[in-house]
Amino acid sequence: MVSESGEQLGIMSSRDALKLAQEAELDLVKIAPTAKPPVCKIIDYGKFRYEQVRKEKEAKKKQKTVELKEIRLSPNIDTNDLNTKVNAAKKFLAKGNKVKITLRFRGREMAHVQTSRHILDDFAAELAELSTVEKAPKLEGRSMSMVLSEKK
Repeated sequence: MVSESGEQLGIMSSRDALKLAQEAELDLVKIAPTAKPPVCKIIDYGKFRYEQVRKEKEAKKKQKTVELKEIRLSPNIDTNDLNTKVNAAKKFLAKGNKVKITLRFRGREMAHVQTSRHILDDFAAELAELSTVEKAPKLEGRSMSMVLSEKK
């Protein structure tokens, strides 16, 4: 049992603790219900809930969410277009996001899937100093994709 000022009142029955809380016109709250014996405190429950919610919101603000950004390429991409896409990927990685590079095949391009793999390898090589390959290039249906993440 802990009082509203924070001093230890020792082990007592729940009736006595509830009586003390009612005399102080406050609530009896179980702070550590799994402890042996359970730890209770005399506090204003409304204020206690408000403080908890505020702490949770503050912790949520400090969390950083990592997004997965996608960059789509085609097998017959030119070098300047590829450089533009690489620069976009650099911006995404600088912000701390992961980047998924997708190489889409249409029509007869499916016959030259293995010869187009070098495009993804070149892309990864361009970003080697900024990123690591999290998921290696893999063919899934009509597209080949890989995932890059920021170097730690």
